Amino acid sequence: MASPLSKDLREKYGVRSMPIRKDDEVLVVRGTFKNREGKVTQCYRKKFVVHVERCVADKVNKSQVPVGIHPSNVVITKLKMDTDRLALLGRKRLDKDAGASTETEVNMAGVD
Repeated sequence: MASPLSKDLREKYGVRSMPIRKDDEVLVVRGTFKNREGKVTQCYRKKFVVHVERCVADKVNKSQVPVGIHPSNVVITKLKMDTDRLALLGRKRLDKDAGASTETEVNMAGVD
């Protein structure tokens, strides 16, 4: 489950989206919880939703239940960095750079 990065993070890392995970900070951009910021408390892969800290619904018995939000409806504002994430960013950047060079080679192949 991947989510887009904020504009600041896009410029910093040179990547458009990243897989979302627990403890990332996100901003909800669509739905009833629009413009709410919070930390991801759970990634529910079976239902393809994430639970964000301050996005809850009140039940009749006064208890609160986390509301699932689709990962495409949030923007990651702060990544929880570790070695695996750094390696992933490195691989994604290399793929992006390698893809640009191969496109020019393919275009030049038709010139002959």
